[in-house]
Amino acid sequence: MTMPNTPTAAPAITATGLSKSYGDKKVLDGIDLHIPEGTIFALLGPNGAGKTTTVQILSTLISANAGQARIAGHDLTGEVDAVRGAIGVTGQFAAVDNLLTAHENLMLMSDLQHLSRRDGRRRSAELLRRFELTDAAKRPVTTFSGGMRRKLDLAMTLVGDPRIIFLDEPTTGLDPRSRRTMWEIIRGLVADEGVTIFLTTQYLEEADQLADRIAVLDHGKLVAEGTADELKRLIPGGHIRLRFGDANGLETAADLFGSAARDSEELTLQIPSDGSIPTLRAVLDVLDNASVKAESLTVHTPDLDDVFLTLTGQAQSGAGTNSQLENAR
Repeated sequence: MTMPNTPTAAPAITATGLSKSYGDKKVLDGIDLHIPEGTIFALLGPNGAGKTTTVQILSTLISANAGQARIAGHDLTGEVDAVRGAIGVTGQFAAVDNLLTAHENLMLMSDLQHLSRRDGRRRSAELLRRFELTDAAKRPVTTFSGGMRRKLDLAMTLVGDPRIIFLDEPTTGLDPRSRRTMWEIIRGLVADEGVTIFLTTQYLEEADQLADRIAVLDHGKLVAEGTADELKRLIPGGHIRLRFGDANGLETAADLFGSAARDSEELTLQIPSDGSIPTLRAVLDVLDNASVKAESLTVHTPDLDDVFLTLTGQAQSGAGTNSQLENAR
C-alpha cells in the first residue's frame, strides 16, 4: 500500500528487503525504504512492530539477516566506518552520564569524536547555546529535568556534525511543553542545516506535525507509506458536512446527494468524501447548479489515530480489516 514517491533530493537512506529474525521469530520481514536528504521520515508502529530493530540495523548496531541498504551513499555492510561517520543516534532513553555536568558530557563526546580540545570546547559551547543549556552547563545532569536531559542527549548526538540522525522515540516521557520544544529543535536541524531525520514514535501527533513522509510498520512489515494526508485518505469515514438555514434547503440538497446522511434536527447533510479538492469542488458545483445555498461547510477527514488503529489492527480484527486494506491498495 505504498503511496507514489517522487523525491527530487538525493537519497539519504535506501533499503531493500531488510529482514531480521531471532530464532523462529521474524522481527522484520523484507522492508523497503527510500528517504531523501533533508527530510523527516517517521516510522510508526505498535510495541514490538520492529521500529527499534530497524533503527539498530540502519545505524550498524546489529546486522540484518537479509537485504541491502545504503546510508549517505555508503554500503551498510561494506562501509561500516563511513556509515558511522555520517550518522548520529539518539535512543529511547537519554544516554547521558549523570555524574558529569552538561559541559563534561559534551566534552566526553568530543573526545570520542577525536576533536581537539580547542574544537571540542568550541563545539560544546555552540551546542549549549543552541539548546539553551548554557546556564546549566556546570550543573550535574542529576539536577536536570526530563526535557533538559533529552536536549543534552540530542546535543551530544550533534557533536560529530552528522548528516543523518536516527531519533528512536525521542520525546517519550516528556511533558507537552518539552515535547514541542524538541519538535522545534528537530525542525530547525532540517530547515537550517539540511539534516535528514529518521524518527520512530508512538505519538501520532508528533509524526503528523514533523514528518514529510510516514510509514506504518506492523508485525515486521510496512503496511502503508505516504504523506500524512495521503495516509488519512486511505481510511474511510471522511465527509463534507453541510448546514442549511431551513428544512427546504436541506430537503433539496438531500435529493441531490443520494448517499448523504441527513440530520433533520441539526439541518445538516453529511456527504462521503476523500478529502480532496476535486471532490469538494464537485459538491459545490452540484449545489451551485441547483441554486442551493448552504450556510456553512466543513470538511472532516480521518486523523492519524484512525490510520494507525485501522492499519495495525489486522491481527485483532481479522478478515474485515484485511479486506479493507486490500481494497485500498
